[in-house]
Amino acid sequence: MNPKRLRLAAIGCGSRTFIYFELAAQRPDLYEIVAAADHTPARRAKARALSQNPNFREFTDDGAILAEPQLADIMIIATQDAFHFAHASAALRRGYDLLLEKPIATNLRDVLALEQLARELGRKVLVCHVLRYTPFYRRVKEIIASGVLGSIVSVEATEGVEAWHQGHSFVRGHWSVMAKSTPMIIAKSCHDLDILSWLVDSPCEALGSFGGILHFRPEQAPAGAPARCTDGCPAGETCLYNAHRYLTDQKRWLDVIYDRAATATDAEILAWLGTSPWGRCVYRCDNTAVDHQTVNLSFASGATGTFTMTAFSQGRDLAIFGTKARLLAGERVKRTAGCDFVIEDHATHTLQRSDLAVEASGGHGGGDAGLVQMLHAEMSKARAADMESSLEKSVESHVMGFAAEESRRTGRTLRLDEVRAQSR
Repeated sequence: MNPKRLRLAAIGCGSRTFIYFELAAQRPDLYEIVAAADHTPARRAKARALSQNPNFREFTDDGAILAEPQLADIMIIATQDAFHFAHASAALRRGYDLLLEKPIATNLRDVLALEQLARELGRKVLVCHVLRYTPFYRRVKEIIASGVLGSIVSVEATEGVEAWHQGHSFVRGHWSVMAKSTPMIIAKSCHDLDILSWLVDSPCEALGSFGGILHFRPEQAPAGAPARCTDGCPAGETCLYNAHRYLTDQKRWLDVIYDRAATATDAEILAWLGTSPWGRCVYRCDNTAVDHQTVNLSFASGATGTFTMTAFSQGRDLAIFGTKARLLAGERVKRTAGCDFVIEDHATHTLQRSDLAVEASGGHGGGDAGLVQMLHAEMSKARAADMESSLEKSVESHVMGFAAEESRRTGRTLRLDEVRAQSR
């Protein structure tokens, strides 16, 4: 029997919606893309083209699409962080199940309120924690389940944001001012906190965190640097963050911030950089997002963990220390050992090297495609409680993230049950 096709609609037509629409359109046996809402006509037109549906409907905003009778089975919420809670809540009440971009909301009170609303309405919500769906992390999960590592004692994870990405998104860009978006540990790293919780398979009970802005500060600016790269900087030729790189080796980043990136001339792009946030000197911005942060974690199982987010590395690294063996995996292992995974047995000290059976491809190490593939199975389950990645499970990482930010600001170690209770 052929599976029922699920109808998809979206509020917010940015890069994430385009990725999901493109992937869903490749599976017409599973999905039909029926509608989208966005203020920008060019983005609506792109969504229409990706849908491959002659009956696709366009709407100018969330109010217009939600005023209609229910158009789809699943509403994709892919607006800016500050709008997630309002858009998700309204869509749930209108009858939609959700594919919700992270973060769930910009504060923990709203995160828990959305969880409660979905439970009361009996709706299913899948948060876009795409790392769960990568071949890499699913293989790590299999290794743990095999028992070869024994019981997990401690874990170490690192996310290297990459210097240009930090400057683009978290110094110049949409997530640079935490009061207008979400804390860096949520905006960028709730993926990683979710993965740690998923791999350890035990609730986090307490944590402490440290971090701040070390580099992207006015006192780090080169001598004579103006407010904008386009104003002529004496250090422009050597500066890693020179905005003129949007015209050369970093041009791909324009696609997500400048609607005319594909057709604009260099002169037009330069004129745009002269007034847009992305033309500013990274040392002279209004940024409040940290450029490094470490979180120490204590799990109910007795295991401990550390997570480090840093602008000054690239890729993700993982170490899992078990009672029988340790696992090393990630970017550094790939670069130094030339393989994806190394397992060292404590008794024999032998090293077992292995690679992914299938090379990951596509966004987020294959996670975007994996998410869209799993979406149909998850949303076809009878109850939200049956989902592998239910909203309730995704809330765990947000509690960890908001607690980590509070710990970073206050210097206190926090118990997560108390953090939850204070946010209800």
